Amino acid sequence: MSLFGYLKSKEFLRTAILVVAVSFLLIFMLGKWLNYHTKHDERIAVPNLEKLSLEETEKKLADLNLRFVVIDSASFNPKYPPKSVIEQNPVSGDFVKENRKIYLTLNPSDYRKISVPNVIDNTKRQVVTQLKSVGFQIGKERYIPDLGKDVVRGLEVRGKKIEPGVRLPKNTVIDLVLGDGLEEREENR
Repeated sequence: MSLFGYLKSKEFLRTAILVVAVSFLLIFMLGKWLNYHTKHDERIAVPNLEKLSLEETEKKLADLNLRFVVIDSASFNPKYPPKSVIEQNPVSGDFVKENRKIYLTLNPSDYRKISVPNVIDNTKRQVVTQLKSVGFQIGKERYIPDLGKDVVRGLEVRGKKIEPGVRLPKNTVIDLVLGDGLEEREENR
C-alpha cells in the first residue's frame, strides 16, 4: 500500500481520531490537575501590616497561612514605631496564594550612628556646614574666653562634652563651644 493509499484508509482515520481524542483527554486532565495543584481561584488578601511590630505581624500572617521575610531595615523614620513594618511587598490589598512569602522592611530602633568629625579649631561656619552635612543638628552656642572669635573649642550633647570620633545617632543636637575673641577683656581695659 502506498502512502497516499494509507492516508485514505479507515485504519488511518481510526488512528488519527484516537490520537486526537487521547490528546484532548490528556490536556483536559492536565488542566484539572493544574487547577487543583495551583489552587486556582483560592486567594488571600494581603493585610495592611504598616506600623505593626514583628510579633503582631507574625501572628497576623500565621492566621492567614502566609509567611514573611525581613529583607532590610531602612533608615529610621520617626513617624513609625521602632522595629515596626514600614514597607511590604506585595502591598496591602493584593491577592496571593496560601503559604506565600511577604517581604517586609522594618524601621530600625533608632537613627543609625555616625562618627563625629574632628571639627575642633575650625570656624563656626565651617563646623555648622560639616556637622549638618553628615546628619547632625546644631543646638546652642556657648562662648568661652579664647583668642579665636567664633572658633569651635569644643562640642557638647545635653551639657556633656563629647570628643571627635564618638558615634552618635543621626539627628543628634550638638551644642558648640566657641571662642569669644577675648571681647570681654578688651572692653574692661
